Amino acid sequence: MKTRDWLLVVATLLLAVIADQASKNWAWTMTEHWVGPIHFVLVNNDGAMLGMFSKLPAFLRIVTLSTSGFFILSLYAFLQFMVPVKVMRLRLGLSLLVGGILGNVLDRTYYGYVLDFISMKIGNYHTPIWNVADMIQWVGYALLIYSLFKDGKQLWPDQDYRNKFWINKRFQLKYAFIFIGTGVLVSLVCMVFSYTYFKIALKELGVYESHEEYTRAFLYSFGILVLAFSIVLFSVAKFISHRIAGPVYAFERFLSAALDGKGLDEEKKALQLRAGDDFKHLEKLAEKIKARLIEIHKD
Repeated sequence: MKTRDWLLVVATLLLAVIADQASKNWAWTMTEHWVGPIHFVLVNNDGAMLGMFSKLPAFLRIVTLSTSGFFILSLYAFLQFMVPVKVMRLRLGLSLLVGGILGNVLDRTYYGYVLDFISMKIGNYHTPIWNVADMIQWVGYALLIYSLFKDGKQLWPDQDYRNKFWINKRFQLKYAFIFIGTGVLVSLVCMVFSYTYFKIALKELGVYESHEEYTRAFLYSFGILVLAFSIVLFSVAKFISHRIAGPVYAFERFLSAALDGKGLDEEKKALQLRAGDDFKHLEKLAEKIKARLIEIHKD
């Protein structure tokens, strides 16, 4: 992608966050009122996704949800970097989705809760209360789904033998477990440090008597984060190993076909790797092999 494309992608993310925060600054000063079927009323949402984590102690809830949000930001940056083709609809959809999530994460970081202030009445039904960040997220979801259907052939071209879920299952599973194992070990180190520090801090603050409630909640929230982290690591390892094994897989297919006298059409490229693939030198090597085999067949 060109520099201006990357600027558009990042600007969409930033504008989503700015629009959400500006709307919440306005919501702080407003009074409850109706505009047609739209009901403006300011409420504080302590949880996430319909109240999940709302029963955790306040500081653990804030830390867990804020950490999850910035974890998603890291995943977003990785996905933007790894997508091999331009596909602006997909990239902008990701920016809107993550921008909306970050808008709510900032609320939790600053205030300990999310500011919701918009709802609608449709007949006798009154919708849950939401905010601009939620609306931006749903626009992002819609754009992502539309892009997957509309731009699917760019992401998964026809006649692409590398569309298999596993190309080299043994190698890819080994690669994935190395990723997960490393991630879990690092997480365990962080957990031991955090857990020990947490217990000593509670004791020093004079609330050690109730430490079991807090430490149990800490282990619960940390466990969820580690599980999510492991799933993401598996997906990342699967994706990277697919990119590593793909060129080798394509080269093996070319060699097998060439040895059987197939795929030696002089007008067609011997080997066509994907955009963003490593081992591009295999294309030149395949051309040399094809040229030599054509000479042999002519002789």
